[in-house]
Amino acid sequence: MEHQKSATEKRKAWREQEDMLVARWNAANERFRSVHARLALEREASDELKQEVAAARNEIDILRREVARLKVEYVSGKRY
Repeated sequence: MEHQKSATEKRKAWREQEDMLVARWNAANERFRSVHARLALEREASDELKQEVAAARNEIDILRREVARLKVEYVSGKRY
């Protein structure tokens, strides 16, 4: 019974982690789209806007690595 309970708790924690990652991905993707839309409207990008573009791209890259890590854990059987 204890093993089943801990497996259930693990699954719940994993789902929460995945839900948080999806929420972070959606927010980062919206920021990425927004900053690129602003960039498309400007003739010359300011340094501040260039930094925002780089930060948005960096955030997406970080989240891609997290998704890849979770995928590896899932495929290898360490999740679920």
